[in-house]
Amino acid sequence: MAKSKANVVKFFHSDAGHGWLAVKTRELVELGIADKITAFSFTKGKSSYLEEDVDMATYVNAQKDRGVNVEVRQGKRWDKKSPIRAFPAYQATVTAPVAETVSQ
Repeated sequence: MAKSKANVVKFFHSDAGHGWLAVKTRELVELGIADKITAFSFTKGKSSYLEEDVDMATYVNAQKDRGVNVEVRQGKRWDKKSPIRAFPAYQATVTAPVAETVSQ
């Protein structure tokens, strides 16, 4: 089994009914998957909260394709309804500035 080139740590937040992986929205743009994330995920500020059934796997697989291992750690757990559910639904039109990586 080949080792990954890099690791990233992400936090998984959950309530009694569902869970979300917290990522920076700009990562979705950089990975080229911003248009593949569903409206079952949420956004707040510069973060997106990817629902666990489909969108989380889309993100993890995109990172894996780049040789990056995603280490998922337990984040906040709510016994009742998570406040994440009240955040705005993710929209593919949500964009984040991508840092300039080309030096001149």
